[in-house]
Amino acid sequence: MKTTLAIALILLSFLWYLSYLATRLDRLHHRVETSWANLDGLLQRRAAIALEIAHSEFADPASSLLLTSAAYQAREARIQDRSAAETALSGALALLVIDGQSHANAAEQSLLEQLTALTAKIRIAIAIHTDAVSSTQMVRKKIAIRTFRLAGTAPLPVTYEFESDAL
Repeated sequence: MKTTLAIALILLSFLWYLSYLATRLDRLHHRVETSWANLDGLLQRRAAIALEIAHSEFADPASSLLLTSAAYQAREARIQDRSAAETALSGALALLVIDGQSHANAAEQSLLEQLTALTAKIRIAIAIHTDAVSSTQMVRKKIAIRTFRLAGTAPLPVTYEFESDAL
């Protein structure tokens, strides 16, 4: 009777632990999705500001064409191509801002300030997203998670190359 009770207690403790791990993993996956949605929204806003800059008188026609192309590619890129598109947009913005910051009028200066503030927010969002991804990857490496397939069919979260770039 005592051994049966002890086995039942151990089994219940083990089941509770598995439930705890599954719940924690689910929360981590939710955190990754939320952080990606936030980062994606900020990146979409950056592309919109880049388009506004490209259509202003701030950019010369060649730079405007380059920036417009990079912004549209970043906005419409598939997830596999997103890294290259965001890196290209960062490069186009960097060239334009470095070359033309001194001759901007008040409206253009406001766009550049918005872009600077948005870039700071993007850096923070990238840090949050990479932290969420690394935490989830670390938990998914646990033997109990892999053995009992507690991750289900959820894909392993990954970071993208543009997240390590200096935006």
